[in-house]
Amino acid sequence: MSDIDSNELLNRAIEDYYEEIVAAAGRRSRSRATALDIVHDLYLKLASQPDVLRDKHSVKAYLCRAAVNLGIDRFRRERFEAHLFSGSEQEARSIAAEDASPDRALEIEARIAILREAISELPERRRAAFILYRLHQLSPDEIAVRLRISRNMVDRHLRRALSHCLERLTTIEKDLSVWSWNR
Repeated sequence: MSDIDSNELLNRAIEDYYEEIVAAAGRRSRSRATALDIVHDLYLKLASQPDVLRDKHSVKAYLCRAAVNLGIDRFRRERFEAHLFSGSEQEARSIAAEDASPDRALEIEARIAILREAISELPERRRAAFILYRLHQLSPDEIAVRLRISRNMVDRHLRRALSHCLERLTTIEKDLSVWSWNR
């Protein structure tokens, strides 16, 4: 079976089972729009590896299960992001104030500075999406409307912004641990 046949199999399967796949993704998602995004992401993922459907006994069952798994992954990522960025700068400062160690307060100040710098390094649209989501607490759908981009693009911007911020914070963590070890 050639790549064209594999892509045709994927296209035909998505068309034939579209509503069932959306329904499967929708069981775990909060909205139909999210379920549609999950199916879109599934299609893009499978389009890059079209032979994956070749030897499946039930293409429909495979696609439904894959959509459910992507939905679970999305939910876990959103929950992790919400936990990671929960609270405000004021709350972070109050935690540092309770700690008697001046070094600890300096570490937190350094983390806040790195996070601000990391956010300022983001491309304009990505930064806007991130700020609207984290500071103004708009939903991804509201951000999509405001920025006139697709919901999928908002999710992509948020993932990449979070990844960038985490990378920068991880770098400072390593630097701080080396600094405290050498003292």
